[in-house]
Amino acid sequence: MCMKHDKLLEVFCKDDQTCVCMLCIISDHKTHEVVPLQEEFELKKTEMGKTEAEIKQMIQKRNLKIQEIKHSVELSKENTDREIAEDVEAFTKLKESVEKYQAKVITMIEEKQKQREKQAEGFLKELEEEISELKKRSSELEKLSHSEDHFNLLQSFKSLNAVPPTKDWTEVIVHPLSYDGTVKTAVAQLMTRLKNRFPEVDLTWAQQYAVDVMLDPDSANPKLILSDDGKQVHHVDEKKNLPDNAERFSVGLCVFGKQSISSGRFYFEVQVKEKPEWLFGVARESINRKGLNTVSCKEGYWTLQFRGEKFFALADTPVLLSLKSKPEKMGVFVDYEEGLVSFYDVNAAALIYSFTRCSFNEKILPFFCPGVNNGGKNSTPLIISTTLSRVAI
Repeated sequence: MCMKHDKLLEVFCKDDQTCVCMLCIISDHKTHEVVPLQEEFELKKTEMGKTEAEIKQMIQKRNLKIQEIKHSVELSKENTDREIAEDVEAFTKLKESVEKYQAKVITMIEEKQKQREKQAEGFLKELEEEISELKKRSSELEKLSHSEDHFNLLQSFKSLNAVPPTKDWTEVIVHPLSYDGTVKTAVAQLMTRLKNRFPEVDLTWAQQYAVDVMLDPDSANPKLILSDDGKQVHHVDEKKNLPDNAERFSVGLCVFGKQSISSGRFYFEVQVKEKPEWLFGVARESINRKGLNTVSCKEGYWTLQFRGEKFFALADTPVLLSLKSKPEKMGVFVDYEEGLVSFYDVNAAALIYSFTRCSFNEKILPFFCPGVNNGGKNSTPLIISTTLSRVAI
């Protein structure tokens, strides 16, 4: 009821946002916008329903975010546990290797000391034998010198007066063993051994970030042939009639992989066996696809090349690599946050080369150039492995 006119509240004043009676309209709300109370009630009810739905949606989104964060924490915990387990295993092996090498070095030092002691014992024995012989001669001379038997003295003089034959000991020296630099040498040798012993640990760690890379046909140069499964690529002389879309390499005999990375880590393997020429790695998504580029880090490429029986890391200035053997399968590992791109000889479990402090700043994609066909001499395709070559450690 209206307190002023004692009438039913039948309308709603939108200007004052209050319920009023019909007399209130005449006296106080002539110029205001008023609507029937029921109409405003339905309107407000509808708006409240929308607000309620919006709030419920906000609650739902936040519950989903809670689940997402909890799941992320669980994954982080799993990754942490796995990382700790792998670290413990790696450091256990490292500790065992160090202890074995330490025992070997100690044994070597002790053997040297034993050899020196044996040498000294030999010298001492000779000296004692000579002293014994000299004492014997001295005793005989002393006895003879007190003899009054002239005939016996004269007869024995020649044989007893001469000094017994002995060794010249002036140049014989037993030098004490010195171990200056032994520890440094041992540590240096150990580091070399460890470097050669544990590369498979590094490779196995990288392999856990393996991604199933597929070639992107929309990016492939028209002279490249891709397999139906998107895992193989090789060059042919005849150009295919393909649309020159923005993603396609028009000049460079290249193709991107579909999978990209803008955070985290990824790894993939490529078979290069029996190929006399190839180039691959990763590159920025924004590289020029319509012209010839200088393949270098500065231009957004982090790649290795094999050509003319030589291996190159195509940094800003190409780096000639010296490899013990020709790889048949190679692994590529990227750590986006660390700015790291590493290449491995998978079968040898050896690190070939790493680009460090790379400036990515955008999506990075696997990048492949199988090389010119060269009359069939380089017709073998680059093959992206579907299964990893696991390294036993």
